Amino acid sequence: MTLHVVGNVCVDETFFVDRLPRLGETVNAVSAMRGVGGKGANQAVAAARTGAEVVFRAALGADPDAVFVRTALTSDLPLNGLVVLDTPTDRSTILVDRVGENVVVTAAASAMAFDPMEFSSWPGRGNYLLMQGNLGADTTKACLGAAREKGATTIFNPSPLGGAPIPEADIIIVNTVEAETLAGCAEPAEAARRLSRDGSSSVVVTLGAGGAMYLAKDAKEIACVAAPVVTAIDTSGAGDVFAGVLAGCLALDLSLSDAVAVGVRAAAVAVTRRGTLAACPSLSEITALIQGLSRNDS
Repeated sequence: MTLHVVGNVCVDETFFVDRLPRLGETVNAVSAMRGVGGKGANQAVAAARTGAEVVFRAALGADPDAVFVRTALTSDLPLNGLVVLDTPTDRSTILVDRVGENVVVTAAASAMAFDPMEFSSWPGRGNYLLMQGNLGADTTKACLGAAREKGATTIFNPSPLGGAPIPEADIIIVNTVEAETLAGCAEPAEAARRLSRDGSSSVVVTLGAGGAMYLAKDAKEIACVAAPVVTAIDTSGAGDVFAGVLAGCLALDLSLSDAVAVGVRAAAVAVTRRGTLAACPSLSEITALIQGLSRNDS
């Protein structure tokens, strides 16, 4: 089974600060780093490191930043799904405080101009499509709809949130803020029930240090997965690691419950490291987490 990840890729400029600045305030960074990120790329790499076969589709500009991105991705992903547009390669600026909380702003001209429907091949029955909220709302809806029509399993992580209603998907992955915004309910379990569209979708709600909860399609009960206790130094990208690992595990034919469990553990590793894509656990680390499932069950 193949997992198709359609989304964005960008250059991340991350600044580590003692505290996030107040409105109108300037603060000095303790340190800084430059790397590759973007929710699409982060999730595609995380998925590939489960051992799943991954196809990644995103847009770059015709500039030096695009070369930087290609060099960073080449060891994890095939690059034939990257298209070049007459736009700047997308960039993000990330501020991370001393306890690992972050704020992000992104320039997304390439993502907003990208039309993945121009690709001739599209995932069908037995395959998976994973998307995020970085592309235009109409584009995202068209891609998910096309994959569903062909029988693929669709996974949607609607982050960052836009103003349009989220399209239908087989599995929806949200954090607690997104769940509350979309469902109009502050209680995560009830929000999951509302987002399940009367049982037509599985819904996963990430809880940060609390792990995750999920409502499987047609299930009546919410299931919870606790996260390992770790000391977080940078939470940026942890949700992407979770979503990518979950999707990759599903493409490896793991159950939703096992995929959530591995995703939670992988995200717990990521928050102990700095960076977004740079913090993602390696193939060997994620393989060990998957193998650990059978040991925990025995």
